[in-house]
Amino acid sequence: MRHLTQRLVDCLSLALPSSCALCGERGDHGLCVGCRTQFFSQRPCRCFQCANTLPYAAEGGKTICGACLKQAPAFDRTVVTADYAAPIDQMVLSLKFGGNLALAPLLANMLREEYLRLNDDSGTLPNLLTVVPLGAERLAERGFNQALEIARPLARALGIPLEPRLAIRVRNTAAQALLQPKERRKNMRNAFTLTPAAIDRIQGQHIAIVDDVMTTGETLGELAATLKRFGAARVTNFVFARASL
Repeated sequence: MRHLTQRLVDCLSLALPSSCALCGERGDHGLCVGCRTQFFSQRPCRCFQCANTLPYAAEGGKTICGACLKQAPAFDRTVVTADYAAPIDQMVLSLKFGGNLALAPLLANMLREEYLRLNDDSGTLPNLLTVVPLGAERLAERGFNQALEIARPLARALGIPLEPRLAIRVRNTAAQALLQPKERRKNMRNAFTLTPAAIDRIQGQHIAIVDDVMTTGETLGELAATLKRFGAARVTNFVFARASL
């Protein structure tokens, strides 16, 4: 893990916004020291699998929450930078709905920092990085996939091959944010498939999925289940923000 070249990190830093994404003060790394300290210095204990916050940490840092113990999701691990709450949520909304693509390298850099903070073993790096695909209608409407915009600089910084078209969304699902929790699983059922080339590519591999926000985890869970059904050995989520349940 620590072998990541300084050149990749420097290139990522050059792409970051020149002013703080939260307060607007000028800075060199997308966030001023004050906002980084105030909003990102808290590192709560999280479930190793789904990243929900927990009141305690087990020895070894791999605490699993009760919900994951009761019904394990298809993914094996989730890495997040922060909770999806004000004012951090505005960074995601500005990228996703405001088209502020300059924020994507910042979010990617913070995810990289969090992953490196949590990992000392370089052998845990995933073999491939992919993204949650958008449906054709939503992609045409938005003009870009925010997960892919985050994944591009993240893949370069971690030195992991990016396969953005590994999975295909086979139907246009309703927006998860508009649905009740019980409806979200049904909405995502059988929403993804893989191309024949992708199936050969993932056999026995550790796959990382990138997304901007995780709420109930149904979308990531369905995609992870699809990847494992076609032969992936392990799935790790890289998500910038985690909504509290």
